[in-house]
Amino acid sequence: MALVLVRRLPLRLRTGAGVQRAMLLTGAALTALFVLTAALGPLLAPHGYAQLQHGHGLFGSQQHPGAAHPLGTTIAGYDVLSRTVWGARTALLIILAALLLSVVPGTVLGLASGYLGGRLDRLLVGLADALYAFPPLLLAIVMSLVISGGRSSLVGGLGAAACSVAVSFVPQYFRVVRAEVIRVKAEPFVDAARVIGAGPWRIMTRHVLRNSVRTLPLIFTINASEAILTLAGLGFLGFGIEPNSAAEWGYDLNRSVADVTSGIWWTAVPPGLGIVLTVLGTTLLGESLTDLADPRLRRRTGAPAPATRKTEKGGDDD
Repeated sequence: MALVLVRRLPLRLRTGAGVQRAMLLTGAALTALFVLTAALGPLLAPHGYAQLQHGHGLFGSQQHPGAAHPLGTTIAGYDVLSRTVWGARTALLIILAALLLSVVPGTVLGLASGYLGGRLDRLLVGLADALYAFPPLLLAIVMSLVISGGRSSLVGGLGAAACSVAVSFVPQYFRVVRAEVIRVKAEPFVDAARVIGAGPWRIMTRHVLRNSVRTLPLIFTINASEAILTLAGLGFLGFGIEPNSAAEWGYDLNRSVADVTSGIWWTAVPPGLGIVLTVLGTTLLGESLTDLADPRLRRRTGAPAPATRKTEKGGDDD
């Protein structure tokens, strides 16, 4: 589905106009920058995320931006540019983990609930409503405490954040898929499949499912920002990933709070911009694609109205 979304991007650019097109272009550019930075992190970062020294000795604490360290160093002696670049990879990992833990169960449960109905449907709908009562950040803190006592490795930190985000995302995907399944199963081609003897499992997987998940990539681009914010909030509150296990923007912001009050700005601005630009990019991309996917929300410019074209071709009958 994601590949289909990417292939249709040029068409969305042609059908959109004005603010919609600007939102889509801005969101796509910021999201592409984030993904490329995460993918090429080892090549772009001048040093490792936990590196404190080079051949000439230690980096030094709170060094000003310069030739050796373009964005300076932190109070612990880490290179700010390297930590910011490596932090993009950690953010991308939490997005992928949240995708795996939320889309798959949400889709399966929504398919079963919408197609089978009955008591199973009422039970799953009630559970989905109950899950909305759990704040993702609070749940992430609890999971972090349970998993590793509040401080964790890369796997533990990502696991705590991803599980808490998935609890919030599963009901969203469940509701979307369930509503689409209820609509699709009433279509004539589903009745035709029953008439020719297709079993419920084949109908669900071959006919209903493929027509019920078209909007999921659009929803996930919006939810990706919440996954990043949950991980950043976990790190900022001191329950995140250890600095020697991975680079994480929330943790770096937490350590730079005291620096800002002392006039040392370069330790806080890069990770803060990383969070803001990434969340802005994924949000704009998701919102604009959602608008452009709905024909009622599209706006075309430069296309004359049908009556105008008819008048130009045939002229005035009078």
